[in-house]
Amino acid sequence: MPPKPKADVLVQKSPAEFFAENKNIAGFDNPGKCLYTTVRELVENALDAAESISELPYIEITIEEVSKARLNRIRGVEEHGRLDEQLYQDFESEDAKKKRLAKEARDKERLQKLIEKKKELAAAGAAAKPGAGMRGNLFYKVTVKDNGAGMPHRDIPNMLGRVLSGTKYGVKQTRGKFGLGAKMALIWSKMTTGLPFEISSARKGCGTRSHYVLDIDIHRHVRACIPNVHLEEQLPNPDHWHGSCLSLTIEGNWQYYRSKIVRYLRQIAVITPYAHFCFSYKAEDDKNSMRINFRRRTDVMPPPPRATKHHPSSVDLELVKRLIAATDTKTLTSFLKKEFDCVRPALAERLAGEMQAGVEGDTNPKHLTDKQVVRLHQLLHEVRFDDPKGDHLSPAGEYNLRLGVMKELNPDMIATHQGDVRVFEGHAFIVEAAVSVGGRDIKPGINVHRFANRIPLLFEGGSDVITKTALKRINWASYKINQSTDKVGVFVSIVSTKIPFKGAGKEYIGDDVEEMVAAVKAAIQACCVQLKAKIVRAIAAREQKQRKRNLTKYIPDVANAVYAKEDEEREAKRRRLEVADERHLLPAVVSHELTTATLQARLTEYVERIDTDMALEYQVQQGLAAGVAKVRVRCGRGEKEAAQRGMRGEALVVLALSVYVYVSSSHGIRVVDSS
Repeated sequence: MPPKPKADVLVQKSPAEFFAENKNIAGFDNPGKCLYTTVRELVENALDAAESISELPYIEITIEEVSKARLNRIRGVEEHGRLDEQLYQDFESEDAKKKRLAKEARDKERLQKLIEKKKELAAAGAAAKPGAGMRGNLFYKVTVKDNGAGMPHRDIPNMLGRVLSGTKYGVKQTRGKFGLGAKMALIWSKMTTGLPFEISSARKGCGTRSHYVLDIDIHRHVRACIPNVHLEEQLPNPDHWHGSCLSLTIEGNWQYYRSKIVRYLRQIAVITPYAHFCFSYKAEDDKNSMRINFRRRTDVMPPPPRATKHHPSSVDLELVKRLIAATDTKTLTSFLKKEFDCVRPALAERLAGEMQAGVEGDTNPKHLTDKQVVRLHQLLHEVRFDDPKGDHLSPAGEYNLRLGVMKELNPDMIATHQGDVRVFEGHAFIVEAAVSVGGRDIKPGINVHRFANRIPLLFEGGSDVITKTALKRINWASYKINQSTDKVGVFVSIVSTKIPFKGAGKEYIGDDVEEMVAAVKAAIQACCVQLKAKIVRAIAAREQKQRKRNLTKYIPDVANAVYAKEDEEREAKRRRLEVADERHLLPAVVSHELTTATLQARLTEYVERIDTDMALEYQVQQGLAAGVAKVRVRCGRGEKEAAQRGMRGEALVVLALSVYVYVSSSHGIRVVDSS
């Protein structure tokens, strides 16, 4: 007989254990991404802490390499020699070792030749040196210090040691929401190094600072319900520092995620130009260390977002039940007025009357049956309510967005736009955008930078509504922008109480919300319209400058041609130029009444004052255009040099005509015919 199958065992896991096993949900996909996400989560918490007390943020970020030997010393693990080399992953046979050394020798020789050929490639060659930077995953101590509000001493263990605990729940625009980011960093630290979190914090005006060393017991968290505190103390705070300093040691990969971390800090500096970020990377080899300062550009901060009430169109059935259970109101009308946005007293009375089935305005909401609650939920989604005003949102603002882009990119042109408040599913949102042309450290083409609630989004860009709109829904050519060769930066920021993220890690915004697609497109187009006017003016100024340069370049040739020794054929042609009072232009030249220097000076003055179009207009105003069909100037050597330089015949004709018009009018002479 086959063995009887065992009954399945019911197992209950803690939230910490669930997220430890599904860490990709919080953006902890691999060691490199974990290092990036840890920095991101701690920096955003620091920004929120400073902005909550209207303090200009000053944030210090430090990443320090920790060798395996140093990590073992910290953990108290003894070093032991290897007994069986073949057990280890880095074991290589003698043949493999010889091949590797021979390859490294060839690469080194080729690199040396490259350096000798072109010294400026030495740095790039050193970076590509075999074995340099190919160190795999290492351990890093990440420390983030801010000047924010700090944390109350007694609340620190619960704020940092409990999964899904935080202060950002509610209807409010926030960078984070579930209180998961810092806890996931701590869980990752526990999983890779086993080392705890170290926290120092002080409230504003407090003479002491709190110091904790704690971690999370991942497997017993559901039963213990308390963080695992290793050290708790209160220390003196003589300099009255306020803020928080968090430090933890994790496994990571700086080599592959260095550019992502620097790019993230650069973009967070764009959207928060009122913040100062000081970033340091401390390598074991000092020559690989780096330090970057993203300095504050302005002291104007956007107003902090404030909490608001739920819009009736945005609630689900369970939320309605939870609001009823938590309310302290005694009547249905007062419940609707207090708990929901855009519900005035008169509208609340009408809604209560619409409930029917024995429900009145003075009915206690807690006495509603399940069927009546379902009816109320349906009613909230069927009735037409006013849209939320959006005054609870806190966009960066055109001023800050413009300053941030100018500070980091230094573009040639920039345009900004902040759209009106729009609504989807009862949630208000605002789209603000900036489009720049030119600048430093920007590639040719359309470079898209995405922000959600003032957080840079660096991953899954191809599926994002901002990227798709910028690349596929905007006709850049109609705005005089070449999307292939021009260096165009597109910065779009969306703020809302609910961002329609897609994917587990909240890396991109969905492209399926029509209201958001329309708002993003309108914001980018508004910037492009502003840029088009600037570009058209710049093109016109450049063309005018080019015309003036072309005319000025040939002034010496034309002036010399007038004074050149004429042959018999040219003498005959000059006789055709007669004047009404039987005076001639050439006698004035022969008598040195006009000199070459005078003629050049007057022509230069003329070109500076009137360009080609204005010269033609001047001729029409003087009544000369009707009598002058065309002028051909044969200027000998000057004509040959003009042809060699590629000057067009039309420009030469216009310039020659200008010579005769201007010089003749200067001497009271009127041209009556020319051939």
